[in-house]
Amino acid sequence: MYTKKNILFIILCGFFVTNAVTAEIIGSKIFSLESVLGIPPARIDILGFRLDFNMSAGVLNWPVVFIISDIINEFFGVKGVKMISYITTLLIAYTFFVLYGASALPPAQFWVDLNKTDAQGLPLNINNAYAIILNSGMGIIIGSIIAFLLGQITDAYIFKKLRLVTKNKHIWLRATGSTLLSQLLDSFVVIFIAFYLFGNWDLKQILAVGSVNYIYKFVVAILVTPVIYLIHFLIDSYLGKEKSDELIREATLN
Repeated sequence: MYTKKNILFIILCGFFVTNAVTAEIIGSKIFSLESVLGIPPARIDILGFRLDFNMSAGVLNWPVVFIISDIINEFFGVKGVKMISYITTLLIAYTFFVLYGASALPPAQFWVDLNKTDAQGLPLNINNAYAIILNSGMGIIIGSIIAFLLGQITDAYIFKKLRLVTKNKHIWLRATGSTLLSQLLDSFVVIFIAFYLFGNWDLKQILAVGSVNYIYKFVVAILVTPVIYLIHFLIDSYLGKEKSDELIREATLN
């Protein structure tokens, strides 16, 4: 039976999975946040490295993942977050497997010929470009999957602890607090695995780049807080305040 509760969970999970998987696919592109904002490079000096805010395109989706994760925790508890996090982890791994398979397929010659130059008329190997864009290194794949799962589970438990401390008040505190602490872990785990264990970066560079990533996530976590209140209001309106409060009470015990 499709109750409002079930429909809500399906919608939230759909947004969660879609944004998490999409973030992994688009994450190979690195962009300059300063260029987007039209400001000079930050050139932050951290541990001897002068770093700008050059970010993975995956950061476009991750704020949505943070928000939806906290909303699922708010109404369906830690069990709901753990279930969708495990499912999403498997789907991310499956997605990488499919992308590798697609990249390995021999290209049709007409497709190569039709795309032998780019928009500027420069020579282009479309099959090679396709593979480079879709394929991530094994270290990045393993790092991103482990970091995602650790970050989500950590977020879920911190959210629950803050919920108990605040007695279901101050959603901004448990939502923002859990995200800030979990993303501190996420920011460093993925690059440590990808570029220290599987690469040739030293620990100083890991700490420096991870710090820049975390600064970005810190600011975003604070800026998206009003969105959490908006979604909470919409869900209250959809379920009815009484049913919404009932779900929250159940999630608190979950």
